[in-house]
Amino acid sequence: MPIPELSSGNHNNNSKRLVVKKLFARQQQEGFGAVVRRSIGSFEFRYFDPFLVLDEFSVSAPSGFPDHPHRGFETVTYMLEGEILHEDCEGHKGVIREGGLQWMTAGKGIVHSEMPSSNPNGIITHNKGLQLWINLSSKHKLVEPSYQEIESKDIAETEKDGVRVRVIAGEWNGVKSKICTRTPTMYLDFTLSPGSRISQPIPLHWNAFVYVLQGQGHFGDAKLQHSAAASHHLLVLGLGGDRLEAWNGSESGLPLRFILVAGEPIGEPMVQFGPFVMNTQEEIDRTIDDFENFTNGFENARHWKSQAASALGLF
Repeated sequence: MPIPELSSGNHNNNSKRLVVKKLFARQQQEGFGAVVRRSIGSFEFRYFDPFLVLDEFSVSAPSGFPDHPHRGFETVTYMLEGEILHEDCEGHKGVIREGGLQWMTAGKGIVHSEMPSSNPNGIITHNKGLQLWINLSSKHKLVEPSYQEIESKDIAETEKDGVRVRVIAGEWNGVKSKICTRTPTMYLDFTLSPGSRISQPIPLHWNAFVYVLQGQGHFGDAKLQHSAAASHHLLVLGLGGDRLEAWNGSESGLPLRFILVAGEPIGEPMVQFGPFVMNTQEEIDRTIDDFENFTNGFENARHWKSQAASALGLF
């Protein structure tokens, strides 16, 4: 779905998006020996419509995320370093390599695994990335599972005035992503060289956040306490403005890298039980029943086990 048209003309100071919450993503164990830094979806910040979870993950074989189910939302996996092997109960397999992207619509149900590849020489490799969970509206929760996968070389990218942008979803300065989003979403990966800055339009009524990956920068208004942020910090942007201002004022000469993500709120009731996200408790109960009895989307999970789980002797 396209992002609404945005003005690129002059803006007054009142149109800035300001930081209203700053959260440090602390490390926690997840999956099978994996480590994640969870910001959205943590006990401090449960839900930011339409965003359910944001994890910055780090994993080395044999750790990972073995066989597990999903229903009712989408997962967006963006690899920053290394690679992850993906396989599911429907027979889909693939590798998400460094800089690459997988946009998975779980829809009515999928069971899959996400595991790092093993180095044949026994060298431990660190695989790092981001995974974002995006809620689906009630009309899309039970669609057929599907994938959009883009290699690093095919992700739209542009650079101007010390600013490099990778367009994961939506568009920037006329450069558009190939991704089709059921829940209207903008996802941009910015790298700002020292002294550079951006003024990025954001649809007026969309919820938006920044997550800092590298370096330190200022966001919104330098006079405000929450405006400065370094790696592993999530910045929630308030409503009431139509753009984000960010700049790299670093004296260390280091680049500033962050993602800016915005999405149109769904505005529906949300009930979550781990990897299942529906609108009512009755739908969650039905989902658990479907999963346990291998029905209504989980039929092929009955006799399926991922190669990664089999190799590790899991389940």
